[in-house]
Amino acid sequence: MRHVKDVKLGDHLCLAFSHEDEQRAVASAFVSAGLERRERVVYFTDGPATERVRHWLEDAGIDVTSAMRTGGLDIVSSDDGYLASGRFDADEMIVALRREIEASLEAGFTGFRVSGEMSWALRDVPGAEQLEQYERRVTALFAEGLSAAICQYDTRLFPADRLDALTGSHPDDVRMNALFHDGQLRVVPSFDAAGGRVLRVIGTIDHRNTRVLRTILDADSSTDVRLDMAGLEFIDVAGLRDLAHAAARLPRGRRLLVLNLAPMLGEVVRLVGWDRAPGLTIDPEAVPA
Repeated sequence: MRHVKDVKLGDHLCLAFSHEDEQRAVASAFVSAGLERRERVVYFTDGPATERVRHWLEDAGIDVTSAMRTGGLDIVSSDDGYLASGRFDADEMIVALRREIEASLEAGFTGFRVSGEMSWALRDVPGAEQLEQYERRVTALFAEGLSAAICQYDTRLFPADRLDALTGSHPDDVRMNALFHDGQLRVVPSFDAAGGRVLRVIGTIDHRNTRVLRTILDADSSTDVRLDMAGLEFIDVAGLRDLAHAAARLPRGRRLLVLNLAPMLGEVVRLVGWDRAPGLTIDPEAVPA
């Protein structure tokens, strides 16, 4: 998993998002970083709603008017990009991207970035069945190191089997920037389909980082603090105790929801009685990945 701040030329990444807030955060950071690095950026919207993306970028502090005037940024509808010929053709799209990369370098930019909303593939579009093939093949173009891409897939729209095939056609996926990452533990903000904030905990929690986790939990201003533990590899007793204590410190009426905790760890919590801590709920139900 790549954090958006770490995206570099040569990357072909997939963003599988569950809510517009997550999409907006990643897309805005991707565009902003490209402009700061003097890379040319093209953003393909799903349909003609380019103003929506423009507002996102302006809210993120990007001078969209200036970036577009100097040629550093283009916001283009999918109909004028992926479907410019009236259908999707993988060969044509790869050729078009290569032309864009070459033109960007000739114009003095340091590289080329592109991000596209891929929901157009769910419409009755000729050639849409080529998308998986395209995603696999275009990786070689980006791997030349002159360009980078984030392909955006809305998990609420794509059927699960096709989503798996499309995300699996990318070398890696991308997420919002981590709140904490020390090589052992990552805490990554995300959103569920209803827009609820979720903190994804990935790696190992032990005595070396429980203080950091406690600080993050205490600072979260969500109505309920939700931790998705699907990516958790290990948590020691000190970490479990801190979860109970963090829940107890929440204002009255708020809860700390622990999602996807491994059954064995959930049993430890119950054996020591921490599942009865005020405000702590161990919930086995999954949230979207």
